[in-house]
Amino acid sequence: MPVTQPPPATDTASPTATDRLPESAFLRAARGEPVPHTPVWFMRQAGRSLPEYKAIREGTTMLESCMRPDLVVEITLQPVRRYGVDAAIFYSDIVTPLKSTGFGVEIEPGVGPVVADPIRDLAGLDAVRPVTEADVPYIIESVQGLVSQLGATPLIGFAGAPFTVASYLVEGGPSKDHAKTKALMHGDPSLWHALADRLADVAIAYLSVQIEAGASAIQLFDSWAGGLSARDYAEFVQPHSAKVFAALEQYGVPRLHFGVNTGELLGLMSEAGADVVGVDWRVPLDEAVRRIVAAGGKPKPVQGNLDPALLIAGWDAIEPEIDRILTEGKAAPGHIFNLGHGVPPTTDPDVLAKIVKAVQQKSTRA
Repeated sequence: MPVTQPPPATDTASPTATDRLPESAFLRAARGEPVPHTPVWFMRQAGRSLPEYKAIREGTTMLESCMRPDLVVEITLQPVRRYGVDAAIFYSDIVTPLKSTGFGVEIEPGVGPVVADPIRDLAGLDAVRPVTEADVPYIIESVQGLVSQLGATPLIGFAGAPFTVASYLVEGGPSKDHAKTKALMHGDPSLWHALADRLADVAIAYLSVQIEAGASAIQLFDSWAGGLSARDYAEFVQPHSAKVFAALEQYGVPRLHFGVNTGELLGLMSEAGADVVGVDWRVPLDEAVRRIVAAGGKPKPVQGNLDPALLIAGWDAIEPEIDRILTEGKAAPGHIFNLGHGVPPTTDPDVLAKIVKAVQQKSTRA
């Protein structure tokens, strides 16, 4: 049965709408500028919990859907239409650029990325090669198609950070303790740094393609960095993430950085070069700002950080948390409201729509 789509919540493409893009609430908040309201979007808003997403994805694998511009455009737009969020997040996956170069990786439903031949020695490193525009023509087509339809709504491009992608390649798939990854870091540092450096180049190329095609901002996901000590992060991870952010500085677009359970790493992640630091639900936003400054940095815009578990707790539990987070976010020069991680697949879309409306109304500036 076809799914009835709600009407678009944003301007259709026009010179006027496009001209307003730099003044969007999301981009202004990311730059630390005054905003008409606190902008809001959700990680993993493109898909997962939406019935229209499930309908359009039927019979298509995850990676196949990421490589079809018609599906990428439609799936990216679905939450913008339904929720009226202040930014769209590009529909893709952190292993998509590797798959595009012929690397042996698949996404198994209910499992995640699975690697045919995990990288455990120098010979395995040869399988990771640079990404070129010729590898990802569908990215260019998808981004350009999205920008033409999003109008004044920014598009966030994204990629996986070197550590998180490397952890899949070394472990062979998802891991709870990243034991093999940590063993490689300490047991063969030269191989680790060679792998992470190569993956930094992959991220740079993949994000550059998205920006040059029209993405207004980028987010680097280091989802599993929270499994590291601050010392290991500083030695084995930060230099490679910093390489990515430094290479993208030339484009002048906001660069966001996010990881899960990274409360002890917020200062280091900020130092890596992010313009906006994502915060999960474990650390209050005002405390996150304090930690960023205490690490020797300056206050930066922050993003977050409603606990995704509360999405099934009922509105009486959610609304006070929205108020608290909006208040704590005022400690930063800019605040982008988000969850502290991605949207769970079982989330009721109506709850997300209600959160968007509440955040935008409660934070409206006179």
